[in-house]
Amino acid sequence: MKEFNKEELAKNNGENGAQAFIAYQGKVYDVTKSPRWEDGEHENMHNAGKDLTDDLEYMSPHGADVLVRFLVIGTLSKD
Repeated sequence: MKEFNKEELAKNNGENGAQAFIAYQGKVYDVTKSPRWEDGEHENMHNAGKDLTDDLEYMSPHGADVLVRFLVIGTLSKD
């Protein structure tokens, strides 16, 4: 499984045809094909290319259980 650093994750922000990846608790998910992540933005609250661990725990109306719909494609490095 690929390990992403924060810079690599940021490049996958869903903008201008880029894939849309998000991280949560050290796992990287591909949300590219989700209509709820069009152009790398979700509900005007979250952006792809970022670690959303804190956002999902403190700012999201739903829990992390929704992530089971998406493929885990890698891990996020701790650096």
